[in-house]
Amino acid sequence: MKWKDWDRNLKIRLFGEGSMNILFWMFFPFMTIYFERSFGKDYAGILLMLSQAFSVLASLIGGYCADRFGRKRMMVYSAIGESFTFVLFAAANSPWLDSPIVTFIAFSLLGIFGAFYWPASHAMVADVVPEKHRADVFAVFYTSINIAVVIGPLIGSYIFYTYRFEMLLAGVVITALLAGVLSYYLEETTTVTERVKEKGETLFSVIWKELSDYRVIAKDRTFLLFIIAGVLAAQTFMQLDLLIAVYTSEVVQNQTLLQLGDWKWTVSGERAFGLVLAENGLLVALFTVAVTKWMNRFKEKRVFIFSSLFYAVGITLYGMTQSVWVFILAMGIFTFAELMVVGIQESFVSKLAPENMRGQYFSAASLRFTIGRLLAPLSLIFSNYMSYSMTFVLLGLFAVGSAAIYFVMFRRIREGIS
Repeated sequence: MKWKDWDRNLKIRLFGEGSMNILFWMFFPFMTIYFERSFGKDYAGILLMLSQAFSVLASLIGGYCADRFGRKRMMVYSAIGESFTFVLFAAANSPWLDSPIVTFIAFSLLGIFGAFYWPASHAMVADVVPEKHRADVFAVFYTSINIAVVIGPLIGSYIFYTYRFEMLLAGVVITALLAGVLSYYLEETTTVTERVKEKGETLFSVIWKELSDYRVIAKDRTFLLFIIAGVLAAQTFMQLDLLIAVYTSEVVQNQTLLQLGDWKWTVSGERAFGLVLAENGLLVALFTVAVTKWMNRFKEKRVFIFSSLFYAVGITLYGMTQSVWVFILAMGIFTFAELMVVGIQESFVSKLAPENMRGQYFSAASLRFTIGRLLAPLSLIFSNYMSYSMTFVLLGLFAVGSAAIYFVMFRRIREGIS
C-alpha cells in the first residue's frame, strides 16, 4: 500500500504517535533504575508488578470502550489524560518537589491511559485499511516504534538524570498538542455501535467474557504448554527495562569504550544501558524482515526451541561480565532470539486454534506477555537475596525450561495429542 493511498487519519497518527513513542522511550527504560534507587529492589519489584496489574485491567476494557464510545473519542481522551498525568509527573520531579510516590502514581496512570489508547488505535487501522494491506501498515507503525527505541534511550541516557523536569514538561506539551491535533483533524472511522446495548452487555460482562475466553487453556493441554513456555521465555526478554537496566547502571562506572590519542569515549552505567537498549531497537528495525524470511526455511519446532536457548545464552552471558563490549555482544544474541520467533508466533497460534475459536486463542495467547510482564519484576527481588550472576543464571534456566517445554509440546503435536 503506497503512502499516497494512506488514509489521512493514519498519516496524522504516524507522526503524532512517533513523537510520543520517542518521548516515552526517553524516560520509560530508566524508571526501574529510579524506583530501585528510591524504594530498594524489594519495593521496586512489588510496585512495578502493581503498576502492570493496573495496565492489564485497563487493557481488558480498552477494546470495549473503543467500540462503545468510538475510536477517536478514546484516543483524544487518552491523550488528554496523559497530558494531565505529565503535569503530575513533572510536578513530582520539579525543583520544588521530589516525590517518588507521586512519580509512581503518575507512571502507573500513564500505563493505564496507554492501555486505553492502543486498542482504539489498532481498531482504527482495521477500520480504514483493507485486510490485504493491514500487515504492511502495522509493519510501518511497528518500525516507527523501533526507531523510537533507538532514539529515545540514547537521548534519555543524557537528559533523564539531569533535565528530567524539563523533559516531563515537554511531555505535557507534546501530549496536549497530540490531543488537539487528534481532536481537530482526526475523523471517526466507525459509528458508535449499538451492538453492546442490544446484546445487553455491560462493562463487567465484557470483562467476564474476556476472562472466560481463557478457559480454552485448561481444555487444550498443548496450547497450555505453549503459554507456559512463552511465560518462561518472557522472563528473559522482559528484563530489558528491569534487571538489565539496574545491573548495567550499577556495574558500569565511567568505562572507556574507545580511545584515540587523547580522545576517550567514556560511558556511565546509565548511558551504557541506553546504548544496549538502542542496539536492540536498531537490530529489530533493520533485521526483522530478513530474519523472519530466514526462519521460515526451518521447522517451527527448531525455531522456538533454539530461540529459547539463544535467550538463555544471551541473558546468562550478560550477567557474567561488567564489560560494555560484552554487553553489546550479549544483546546481539538476545535480539537474535527475539527476531527468530517474532514473525512466526501469530501463524503458529492460528494453526493450534480451531477455526471457530481463533479469536479466543489469540486472546489467550496474549497471556504469555501479560503474565510474563506481571512476573518479570520478581527478578529485582531475587537479586536482593542472591548475587546478580546467580539471578541471571536463574533467568537463563527459565529459558532452558521454555525450550524443554516447547520440545514436549511439539512431540504432542507430532503424536496428535491435544
